[in-house]
Amino acid sequence: MPSIFSRIIAGEIPCHKIAENEHFFAFLDINPLAAGHTLIVPKNETDYLFDMPDAELGNMMVFAKGVAKAIEKAIPCLRIGVTVIGLEVPHAHIHLIPMTSHGTDDLNFTKTRASFTPDQYTQIATLIKQYYNA
Repeated sequence: MPSIFSRIIAGEIPCHKIAENEHFFAFLDINPLAAGHTLIVPKNETDYLFDMPDAELGNMMVFAKGVAKAIEKAIPCLRIGVTVIGLEVPHAHIHLIPMTSHGTDDLNFTKTRASFTPDQYTQIATLIKQYYNA
């Protein structure tokens, strides 16, 4: 059975897509820590990030870098934090999270999540996409 991320990539479940290429897909997290919190997933469904072939993992980070640079330009922040937890969905993924403080609290997944309307999600995604590969 395909993971929820594979179903999102296939268009079976809607998302706010930021970017994609033939190997990777980026979209806004539906339960974000901050505006612009984006997930990067490989299109090849692999459960554990560190089971990915080396070249694919490296290419995923290069893809994530381009998305992170776009988020930095679109969302006021100090930098983009990167986390890999990978327990909630059996499909490798990276979280890119805009950080507004110098501590690690912005990356704390136990804190209250941000909440946005559908229109706000669309606006955030549109803004980030404007800067992707700009």
